[in-house]
Amino acid sequence: MIELLRVDHRLLHGQVAVAWFGALDVNTILVANDSVSGDDFRKSAIRLAKPDNAKLVMKSINDSIKAINSGVTDKYKMLVVVESVDDAQKLIDGTNNTIKGLNLGGTKPREGTKNYSKTINLTDDEVHTLKDLKNEGTDVYIQQVPSEKRQEFE
Repeated sequence: MIELLRVDHRLLHGQVAVAWFGALDVNTILVANDSVSGDDFRKSAIRLAKPDNAKLVMKSINDSIKAINSGVTDKYKMLVVVESVDDAQKLIDGTNNTIKGLNLGGTKPREGTKNYSKTINLTDDEVHTLKDLKNEGTDVYIQQVPSEKRQEFE
């Protein structure tokens, strides 16, 4: 069962590994990312941030969708981390909207982005995607760490 889907351009790091993992009482972290799944160096770096008591899985977006849809992940309490809004949208759409919430934790400034909070920078296309997800029933919100007040995405 997916407890949280989080967009964070840094993927797995201290805030995710310590704060969110502990606050959610999950046992598995799924890093769903196409470039990480084939990059041994990035995989090694991500493994260093993993909490000792966590199961860590790194899969491509499509392989993550297949695993979630197959039911093989149902036995885990999972935190799923993706790098971008586009990846989150693919995961939500690919799993037939079984993921009901989307936490925006961090998107770096890029060309064409506007700042929406201290850690969220979005393009107009990303804003449109997030609005569509909200309209389809996904709870979209900004929250960097669990102790921080949640900000609804409007």
